[in-house]
Amino acid sequence: MIAPSAIDHALLVCRQGVARGWMFVAVAVAVVLAGALQPLPARAAAQRYVIDPNHMAIAFFISHVGYARTMGQFTRAEGSFVFDDEEPSVRDIDVRIDAASVNTQHQARDGHLRKEDFLWVEKYPDITFRGTSAKQTGPRTGEITGDLTLRGVTRPVTLDVTWNKSGEYPFGDKHWAAGFSGRTTIKRSDYGMTYALVGGLVGDEVEIILEFEAIRQPT
Repeated sequence: MIAPSAIDHALLVCRQGVARGWMFVAVAVAVVLAGALQPLPARAAAQRYVIDPNHMAIAFFISHVGYARTMGQFTRAEGSFVFDDEEPSVRDIDVRIDAASVNTQHQARDGHLRKEDFLWVEKYPDITFRGTSAKQTGPRTGEITGDLTLRGVTRPVTLDVTWNKSGEYPFGDKHWAAGFSGRTTIKRSDYGMTYALVGGLVGDEVEIILEFEAIRQPT
């Protein structure tokens, strides 16, 4: 039989243990709350980026009589946008393409593309894209919708965009750069280019491929 004094001693130890346990919990909660109430480190704000003209590709594919697709590109363009590497998010997209810089590696064809049947560069020297909204679809993917103006006609276009990478550039001045890929398809007839549509001599759908790097600007 256990003596009453032994029982009292055991109860006292138990109560002390419980008290110490609650004290430990209280201290732990206080530490967590103190940490939570500390101001968070300042997050880098969204910053303006300018497209690097030396690392940019604006290409397109279009069917030629159904036999194969002709590839071309625009070799001169400029643009900027505001991008947040941490969210990520993008806004204020503004791009201008020099329509006369079209190049399909065929001099006569390029001359025709610059005429009224197609780009009509004499009257409409610029192709512009201005972003109106952006939606994130994955950790590094999104949809960017904007107004594409071509031959004086403005229509909404949605680009499927992938954010490839951001970081310090390994060459030169070690600037901060971000790289992106974009894809979309438009109909040239929507912009008044109906030449050779009959019989499918020249396709209507134009697949557009964008690959470019952009340089973060100093704040």
